[in-house]
Amino acid sequence: MKKLFVLLTIAAFVTFGLNTTVKADQHEEAAEAGVEQTDTIVEAEAEEVAPGDIPLDFDEAEEDLSFHYILKEQFVEGGPAFMGIILLCLIIGLGLCIERIIYLNLSTTNTAKLLKNVEEALKSGGVDAAKEICRNTRGPVASIYYQGLDRVDEGMDVVEKSVVSYGSVLMGRLEMNLTWISLFIAIAPMLGFMGTVIGMIGAFDAIAAAGDISPTIVADGIKVALLTTVFGLIVAVILQIFYNYVVSKIDGIVNTMEDATISFMDILIKHNK
Repeated sequence: MKKLFVLLTIAAFVTFGLNTTVKADQHEEAAEAGVEQTDTIVEAEAEEVAPGDIPLDFDEAEEDLSFHYILKEQFVEGGPAFMGIILLCLIIGLGLCIERIIYLNLSTTNTAKLLKNVEEALKSGGVDAAKEICRNTRGPVASIYYQGLDRVDEGMDVVEKSVVSYGSVLMGRLEMNLTWISLFIAIAPMLGFMGTVIGMIGAFDAIAAAGDISPTIVADGIKVALLTTVFGLIVAVILQIFYNYVVSKIDGIVNTMEDATISFMDILIKHNK
């Protein structure tokens, strides 16, 4: 009886071990089959979307949507007539602003160093040496000094009047072309508003011709109207920024001229004494 029980127990353990081994093998085969199936799906998807089939038009799309392209497209849609005039105002206005900026930068000098050199020249070489230094130095301050030194023999009253008169002349040269820049700042948005009015007139003419109010009919005219206004305001803003910079630069140079002139007159009075 005990032998039979032992045999049954051994048979049960053997059967359980075989079943476990078979189930483990089945799980391994299923896992391998799943991996193979996954690999097959991935390969199939990779074949469907091969590297050669991937669209490479991203750069072209970015180029199409670039700022330069959009600006050109909007410029053409705004109408070449008014947009061309507004662009001409921008080009001429920027040219005048750049010319003024270059001129003012060349007119800026180290007045403290110039005044020191003139004072030393007056002490060592006299008026002629000081005039030579002013002649070789660019800028309105040196020109004012030269005019004052040139009339030093006629008395301090004459020197003062000469310096003041020539300073006014140089201030006029510094402010040259500012009126034209102001004109383009004012005329650019006016041209934009004129294009707006003409665009709206065209939109109403299209409505009258079609006999019906439709967004498609009036869209072109309203778009032209808005584009001309936008570009006109952009031009005015750009030129206004440059204009304010030029005016501030002129104010700084004029203040420097006035301060340097006072110091120069003090030096001449000391030299004459």
